Amino acid sequence: MPTPHIEAKNKSEIAKTVLMPGDPLRAKFIADTFLEDVVKFNQVRNVLGYTGTYKGRKISVMASGMGMPSIGIYSYELYNFYGVENIIRIGSCGGYTDKVKLYDVILAKDAWSESSYAKVQGGYDRDVIEGTEVLNERLLNYAKDLGIPMHTERIHSSDVFYRENFEEYKEIYEKHGCVGVEMEAFALFHNAKVLGKKAACLLTVSDNLATKEATTSEERQNAFTNMMKIALEMAE
Repeated sequence: MPTPHIEAKNKSEIAKTVLMPGDPLRAKFIADTFLEDVVKFNQVRNVLGYTGTYKGRKISVMASGMGMPSIGIYSYELYNFYGVENIIRIGSCGGYTDKVKLYDVILAKDAWSESSYAKVQGGYDRDVIEGTEVLNERLLNYAKDLGIPMHTERIHSSDVFYRENFEEYKEIYEKHGCVGVEMEAFALFHNAKVLGKKAACLLTVSDNLATKEATTSEERQNAFTNMMKIALEMAE
């Protein structure tokens, strides 16, 4: 039963829990580094997806691409056609305040956005959508057990990477309480609510608009292992 974007032939090829980085090479890195008995279930458009085991428990990892339209497609198909119950986005974000440092891990309790994605998809007219509380509680416990510090904060999901006025981040931080910005969580959280599924979002700070610090593309691909280790504990 392949979909237009995922070539897996049946539900058994994909675990009930999927980790979802944006970058296909980050998905490959996770599969190569952490998983055993790995099978690739998707390479359509080079959006790579793998299923394997972590500590003997089944889990999948698949890229989402960049932006809400992209993760909106892949998460919807995984939830609705392949029986996936939990999707954990693991991505990078830009910091809006010096309270979050490079490589800090953020658990998104909710996402604020100007995006029309949720309204167009399902008539949702609020600008904040929460992650799934039960998943967030599990991830907080895993981080504590692993000794990895983690912020629990609101994040900004933006449709635009290159804003004409980057200084708007200051108003977004002050008015809406968003400590950082990424481009996918709002759509993921909405799809989970519409379909009666679960979603969470872990982010690693890759750059900071307030302090002007930044990481390299290679570091973003390979070095964000703390959030990966937390999310991998979701394997079932």
